[in-house]
Amino acid sequence: MFERFTERAVNVVSESQRLACEMGCSEVMPEHLFLALVSEAKGVSLKVFRMYGITFEDAENEVKKYVVRNPKSSSEIPFSRAYKEILKHTLDLASRSGNNNILFEHLFLSVISDKNSNVQTILKSFDFNAYNARDLLTKLVQKKIKRLEHPETETDEEKSSFEMIYEGEEMSGIFDRAVSKLSAKGYEILGTEQIIASILENSDTELVQTVNKYGLNANTFEQKLEEQQSRQAEFEDKKIIFTPNAFLMMNMALQTAKELGSSDITPEHILLSVLKTKKGLAYDIIKSLGINAERLSEEILKPIEKQMPETLSIMKLAKEEARRIGRNVVGTEMFLLGIIAEGTSVAFEVLNNLEITMKDARLVVENLVGYGNEYFDKEIVFTNRAKRVLERAWLSAKKSNKQKIEAVDLLLAILDEPTSLAMKALDQLGVDAVEIRHGIGMQ
Repeated sequence: MFERFTERAVNVVSESQRLACEMGCSEVMPEHLFLALVSEAKGVSLKVFRMYGITFEDAENEVKKYVVRNPKSSSEIPFSRAYKEILKHTLDLASRSGNNNILFEHLFLSVISDKNSNVQTILKSFDFNAYNARDLLTKLVQKKIKRLEHPETETDEEKSSFEMIYEGEEMSGIFDRAVSKLSAKGYEILGTEQIIASILENSDTELVQTVNKYGLNANTFEQKLEEQQSRQAEFEDKKIIFTPNAFLMMNMALQTAKELGSSDITPEHILLSVLKTKKGLAYDIIKSLGINAERLSEEILKPIEKQMPETLSIMKLAKEEARRIGRNVVGTEMFLLGIIAEGTSVAFEVLNNLEITMKDARLVVENLVGYGNEYFDKEIVFTNRAKRVLERAWLSAKKSNKQKIEAVDLLLAILDEPTSLAMKALDQLGVDAVEIRHGIGMQ
């Protein structure tokens, strides 16, 4: 039976056994289970008890009025018939709510609904409104319905800025050369072709040596560029400081840097963004050389992945979690699961110390976002809120002069989004921003 229980639910049952033994009882009774629920309450459940001023000490005093003590009781005492009925009712509740697992809240619901014990009498002594509590707890354990839209999809319309994109000696040199090329051609607006040509000029870098193997070098690129009769491929909308496609490329480069865990934009990020957006003169030239964009992207990513930055691992794991429940959208809640799944960072240690487990976090997230029906081979996209969290983590890393975005930057950025799904999940898991910030400060 207990293999279906979450860790929190198992802990409650174990605590009820311990309390029965401590009180010298011959059976574990529903009253012990109620007391264990008070002891192990977190998140919404804890708020319910606090609403009625129910503390463990007061609850213990009430329970002691109704349990029967046996001085000869052993350390291994059985469940009473009434307790077993509650467990059976808990299983039925879980099945009706569409859950494969038994949650803490299922036990809570069963206990406050039980009429074969003294629990309701105890609750009345605290003026406990069982009806209101049942309504709230029932909402938490509702069936995991399929939702076509991710709950964070329609929030926010902010886009990433280009703040600090030109910082760093390497990027500064690239843009200086690109502007020189721009002037030599008599153009006023920077396009993808000038930026990529400038990157290819630095033949000493690992990136350029990698793409040279695919036949992409400064000479071949310039030759193909000379064959172009028009820059029309660079303009699709209005004119800005960049051509529209260069703007798109740089925006994608910024997003790529964040997803790969870097606090700086590098030539690798720019070239990867050209290969991904598939727009502009630069891409047209790469395509005309017969280069396989997907293979080249994989080759560029290899040395980056070898470094295994925390955020890169977290992003990969977040995407896997999204696919696992049939979604092609990654929100802040998937970032949270990614941090837990990565399992080595300071952020993970903080959450682990707060007794947040992968099993319980997954259950909470599944109930929040539901199961989707997207195909697994569709491109994974980020919600606007998730992008904003990444942006904030990136800025935090830069402000601290870090070369890479750390998991703790990501977790702190999540805390700054109090209405996000990640924070809702943390609340249901029984922790809040204050506890997490304190935990980070103690590391």
